[in-house]
Amino acid sequence: MEVFDQFIDLFVHLDKHLGQIIQDYGAWAYVILFMIIFIETGVVFMPFLPGDSLLFAAGMMAAKYPESLNIWLVVILLLIAAILGDTCNYLFGRYFGHKVLGIKVMGTALIKPEHLARTQGFYEKYGPSTIIIARFVPIVRTLAPFVAGIATMNYSVFFKFNIIGAILWVVSLTIGGYFLGNIPMVRDNFEKVVLAIIALSVLPIVWQFVKAKFVSSEVPKASESI
Repeated sequence: MEVFDQFIDLFVHLDKHLGQIIQDYGAWAYVILFMIIFIETGVVFMPFLPGDSLLFAAGMMAAKYPESLNIWLVVILLLIAAILGDTCNYLFGRYFGHKVLGIKVMGTALIKPEHLARTQGFYEKYGPSTIIIARFVPIVRTLAPFVAGIATMNYSVFFKFNIIGAILWVVSLTIGGYFLGNIPMVRDNFEKVVLAIIALSVLPIVWQFVKAKFVSSEVPKASESI
C-alpha cells in the first residue's frame, strides 16, 4: 500500500519531483525523461507510467529552468523516444506477441485481456489511425503498437502513423506545458491539471464503453425488426 501511495504522490506531484531531479542531476534529466517515455511506449508490460503528465511537466520545467532544460532539445529527444518506443513495441509484437500473450505470472496474465480487447476494439473502429489516436489514451498507447505487430500491419504504414502520432502527442503536451506552465493558476494547481489531462485522455475509453453498453443495446436486432 505504501508503494501505491508513493506512486500516486509521484504522479500528482510530478512537477515537484521533476524539478528536484533537474536540480540534483542536471543534464542527466534529459536521459531520465527519454527513458521514461521510451519505456512507457516501448515496453508492453509498462502501460502505467505517467506519459501525458510527464510531457506537460517537462515543458513546465523547461520554462522554469531554461538554463538546465532547453525546450527544443526536450521536444526532439522525447520525439525520438516516442518513435523508437512504438517501433520496438511493434517489432516485439510482430515476432514474439503470440508467445507473450500466453505468459502468466502467479496465475495472472502478463497482459490483461481486457486491456488487449479494448485496444483491438480501437483497431476495428479506427484502423491504422489508431496508432495516432492511441498516443493520447493511457494503456491503449502502450498496447497499440504491440497489437499492430501481432496483426502484422504493414511496417511502412505503421511507421508513418507512428511519426505523426508522436509529433502530435509530444509537441502538443510539451509545448503546452512550456507556455501554460508560467500561468500562476496552472503552476499552482498542477495536481488538478494532471487530473484534467487524465480525464481528457480516458474520454475515448469512456465513450467506447458507453457506446458498447448502452447505444448498441438500443439498436434492434435484425430478427426483431422483421
